[in-house]
Amino acid sequence: MVEVGYAAPGFCLPAGEEEELCLESYRGKWVVLYFYPKDNTSGCTQEAVDFTTALDALHALGADVLGISRDSLASHSKFAEKHGLKIKLLSDPDHKVMEAYGVWALKKMYGKEKYGVVRSTFLIGPDGLIVHIWRSVKVKGHVEAVVKNLEKFQNPSG
Repeated sequence: MVEVGYAAPGFCLPAGEEEELCLESYRGKWVVLYFYPKDNTSGCTQEAVDFTTALDALHALGADVLGISRDSLASHSKFAEKHGLKIKLLSDPDHKVMEAYGVWALKKMYGKEKYGVVRSTFLIGPDGLIVHIWRSVKVKGHVEAVVKNLEKFQNPSG
């Protein structure tokens, strides 16, 4: 299980037709890494739109946002286009990165159990260490909490 103070598990995932993004390439920057269940569902759409709305503030704080789900690149592309998303969406179809972060878990829905993504966000510092984790995220107010925490970590006395 990944915990605060641990090195963020490294990965390289597809992020576009000819593009692969590796966490290592973000060394020296803050990274907001969030895992979500599915493109174009109400909560996932709201979360992605909220992160896009806050992107200027996050960039001003030196942070990039990476969203990961099992959806295909084609799904991500349509999702981003439909909702005007400006964040980077990565595809983890075999859920290996999700497993590394401990967000692939047995979930119970409508009386049935199946494996799926537990909506979670990891704030990763410029040194590659995890500085804050939000597990079982509720979408409303979440992005604001991420921005506030990032500000707090950058200015602990303020």
